[in-house]
Amino acid sequence: MKGVILHGGAGTRLRPLTHTGPKQLIPVANKPISQYVLEDLIETGIKRIAILLGDIYPEKVKEHYGDGAKFNAEITYISQGEPKGIAHAIHLCKEYIQNEPFTVYLGDNLLKGGIGNYTQTFQDSDFDAMILLCKVENPQRFGVAKFNEQGKLVGLVEKPRQPPSNFALTGIYFLKPIIFEMIEKLKPSWRGELEITEALQLLIEEGYNVGYRVVEGWWKDTGAPEDILEANRLILDELKPQLSGTLEDKDSIQGRVTIEENTTIKQGALIRGPAIIGRNTTIEPQVYIGPYTSIGNSVTIKHGEIENSIIMDDCQINAKERITDSLIASHSKITSRNGKPRARRFILGEGAYVEL
Repeated sequence: MKGVILHGGAGTRLRPLTHTGPKQLIPVANKPISQYVLEDLIETGIKRIAILLGDIYPEKVKEHYGDGAKFNAEITYISQGEPKGIAHAIHLCKEYIQNEPFTVYLGDNLLKGGIGNYTQTFQDSDFDAMILLCKVENPQRFGVAKFNEQGKLVGLVEKPRQPPSNFALTGIYFLKPIIFEMIEKLKPSWRGELEITEALQLLIEEGYNVGYRVVEGWWKDTGAPEDILEANRLILDELKPQLSGTLEDKDSIQGRVTIEENTTIKQGALIRGPAIIGRNTTIEPQVYIGPYTSIGNSVTIKHGEIENSIIMDDCQINAKERITDSLIASHSKITSRNGKPRARRFILGEGAYVEL
């Protein structure tokens, strides 16, 4: 099998973070979201992978993943440019896929436990396509499955006002090349896109065998800031503690905490896990890092309290403030004048400067 990672989309709900890079490269627990996707495919045994590039700094994607050798994979890049829908992106891979079955994985999706078992199920079946579903509370946001009374999949509808079920399509599809013929029959939807739900619907209507599985554990579509913070919490909940940096006082660590190479936690600081601190970072005395916080590489924190947040690389924080539920992009700087500490919430784009 081959793999396809969709790395496009405008990421409008994540602005200003996506003004300077694609949403799939936003780090969760100090790793780009799409790297979890790539590693999931590789661990499943799928090592020939195409990455579909959008028009938001595609060179950053190529810079991070290269030819795939450092991940033990073979990566091919295909440019989609302007987002015209998932089905459009898939069809661009027709020449790359040729006659092989393949897996399509949205680069901003995370799945607990990965796709290994589902991949094996698809390979052992006679399905022409297989989709992964997840029970959700707000199916109006997603493509939704429709079943008959016997529980057979009979239809799919994109973002319905009145959902026929609360089983949403995850961003993971197992497909055979017949899907390209279905996509060629599509016309743009009201959103101006070629919808994968309509292509799969055509497969069903024309008598092809479309199967499904309901995912076990959690699935996360990281399309909004609150989704990214929740994904960060979910991954940190499974964190295996590791100490590779310098800890001046062992009592500075409580719970499951990872501290990476060349990082120093000064005496008097407190890190309460689950949390991760990246490389070449300094946490000064009197700083408090609370649960569900990811601190990136080459960060300096001189004052402040930070909890349930993601601080990306090369940031500087010197603020006697409490920062919560925040996404702070690389090269940002937060300082404060003397005053009474207050709780602050930020979504800062790359290179932002805030003085409180």
